[in-house]
Amino acid sequence: MADGKWRRAGATLIRVIAVWAASALTLLALAGILPDFRLQSDDGDTITRTAFTAAWGAGAFGLLSALVWPVLVRALLIVPALVLGALVFFLNGSLLLIALRLIPDGRGDAAPETAVVVAAVMSAVASATSTAFAVRDDDAYRRRLSRLAYRRRRGRPADQGGPGREGPPGTVFIQLDGVGHDALVAAAAAGLMPTVAGWLADSSGHRLTPWRTDWSSQTGASQLAILHGSNHDVPAFRWYEKETRTVMVSSRPASALEMQRRAIERTRDGGLLTIDGASRGNLFSGGAGQLALVLSMAARRGKGSRSRAGYFAYFSDPANATRTALSFVAEVVREIGQSTRARARKVTPRVKRGGLYPFIRAFATVVERDVVVAAVLGDLFAGRTAVYADLVAYDEVAHHSGPHSRDAEKVLERLDRSLALIAKIADRTPRAYRIVLLSDHGQSPGETFAGKYGLTLKDLVRAGSGLPVPRRAQRTRSASEARDAVRIALHRPVEGGVDEQAAKLSDPIVLASGNLGLISFPDIGGRASREQIDRRHPALLSTLANHPGIGFLLVRSEEHGSVVLGPGGAEVPIAELSDEEGPLAVFGAGAADAVRRTDTFPHVADIMVNSMYDPGTGTVHAFEEQIGSHGGLGGEQSRPFLLWPRGLTDPLDIMAAESAESAESIESAEPGESVSAPVPPGGGLVGAEAVHRVLTRWLQESSGPQVPVRAEGFAGAGPVDEPFPPGVPGAGPTAARTAQAIQPLPPPNRQDPAPDATGTTA
Repeated sequence: MADGKWRRAGATLIRVIAVWAASALTLLALAGILPDFRLQSDDGDTITRTAFTAAWGAGAFGLLSALVWPVLVRALLIVPALVLGALVFFLNGSLLLIALRLIPDGRGDAAPETAVVVAAVMSAVASATSTAFAVRDDDAYRRRLSRLAYRRRRGRPADQGGPGREGPPGTVFIQLDGVGHDALVAAAAAGLMPTVAGWLADSSGHRLTPWRTDWSSQTGASQLAILHGSNHDVPAFRWYEKETRTVMVSSRPASALEMQRRAIERTRDGGLLTIDGASRGNLFSGGAGQLALVLSMAARRGKGSRSRAGYFAYFSDPANATRTALSFVAEVVREIGQSTRARARKVTPRVKRGGLYPFIRAFATVVERDVVVAAVLGDLFAGRTAVYADLVAYDEVAHHSGPHSRDAEKVLERLDRSLALIAKIADRTPRAYRIVLLSDHGQSPGETFAGKYGLTLKDLVRAGSGLPVPRRAQRTRSASEARDAVRIALHRPVEGGVDEQAAKLSDPIVLASGNLGLISFPDIGGRASREQIDRRHPALLSTLANHPGIGFLLVRSEEHGSVVLGPGGAEVPIAELSDEEGPLAVFGAGAADAVRRTDTFPHVADIMVNSMYDPGTGTVHAFEEQIGSHGGLGGEQSRPFLLWPRGLTDPLDIMAAESAESAESIESAEPGESVSAPVPPGGGLVGAEAVHRVLTRWLQESSGPQVPVRAEGFAGAGPVDEPFPPGVPGAGPTAARTAQAIQPLPPPNRQDPAPDATGTTA
């Protein structure tokens, strides 16, 4: 507590000194410009003496303004507003004349009309300088937002919130993109995240558990399932679809919208946020009616395209714009300094961080963070039922600096301050809120595949296929959600790049998603078999399987179904795949089930390639230019976290109840009757779809059953302005009509195959 008081006192002192210095420099500049204003004696003075005079005059004017001005304003309240507006300039000028008279030896002098101009300019400069420092202060920022909230609440009915904080609590889901369970625990223990540490230490606070991702451990797969309940047929961050000859990229708006549509079609549920929800900074909408910086919505045209609305709402406030602009510049300078220091010290592993990257990093760690946090705070003041927001700062920095680097730790410190700000606001809103913290995946460190072996995965594939290979290894394009978000914010198209297309139809297409590689042969219809690949490229599969940087391959076999290939000629049919032995033994529990599940996807690649994993060091080799990566199996990337208030049901209890219900359904089912698939064995929270079910259960516990009103992005569902069912506070006539027109759809049958892109079943 004492440290906090001293810190605030120090910040105030620095602000006062900065305003004083800016005012003194303004006086010096005006003295050189205006003929009837001087700060020197008639005989002239040295530069030092003149500067001292300016500092004295600025200090006297500032002191008089602080002490006398409030009294004058209170005394003049009876004066009409128009008259007072004119008097302000003359009174300000009078205070300046008095301040100049207080300068020793009469070195300051100005004509009365000039004094009015000088006082006005000094006041403007002082105000701008003070604002620039104040907007960097979270307490000042919080107070400004609280005042705004108070003005908004004054006209609201008493039953929509008040001092008593009555009614069901709302829920805020904050996703810390890329922060693994172990990274969060270490940061809390090291004092980098005191807010999180406080939640964990408080006996009545929060509880923490890890969960296990699917094989595709990346935001596209995880967040799609968390928000929409299914990530079926999402094999990676980017993948090739033969029937349309297109590359799907999770961070491309058109692809994200199609992924969202497919998930809704499979689950027949609009999403986690369908009831009075808000989606902020996400790839997908979650069915929310309130959207800001939602990537999938950037592909839509007209009124429904509100992905950039958050920027306008945030930057329309000059104080917000100043706060973020200063932080943006500071972050660019910080990144340049950190990358320069890393090169000078020859830190390894290391990737290039020049070009536009400093600005992309600043966008992710400053602009997007500030806009998303401000949107969340606005949602709290508005009393929304469910809010889901993604903060991508750590993920972007960890890719280029490493997940355990000092650069990444600094980002965690700043993210914790954002969490503290949200928690403080939540304590003062008219509605009580529960804060749930989670991540979509972790990050595994390691040198890049190209940096370690001198060639990219694409080069290795071409060499094994007998195709020409460039003499110099080409950089593999890095998947960057922040880079695509910048392009969308600037109204620039998100392009795929020529490297994602085969030079010839017979050439293989090689795509990378962290340490997961996907190889497709576009001229082979359907999923290519091992026998077809061997006939065309006899050395390819053995070249890949025996490379020291590759852990295992997944390929379809005409004889044994799908098989997993590993070093030394290892070959295991997928039905016999085990976590305890064979190529997947080092990847830990659940790896075999994750591979088997992906093998059922209609758009799984002809060859799926997972890099090696060293369990002793926790390292993998990304096929992209990343020294902190995720996308496949191996290490911390597959171990994100879930942190929830103790008043909510334990996720493991929810999973146990589901498992018991599934077993009971199977036992009581008639022959040939379809039932829901049981929860995967092994315990724990497995897969992003399981996280969705947990979050849905928590919303039901807080606010009652969530009835889907519309399916955002679902074929046949039109745009809805107000996604509230009848009886929910805030529902308007549009919502009432929608609730009557769209009936709740039956729950999905998880054993029924979903139609693929051609309309046939898998």
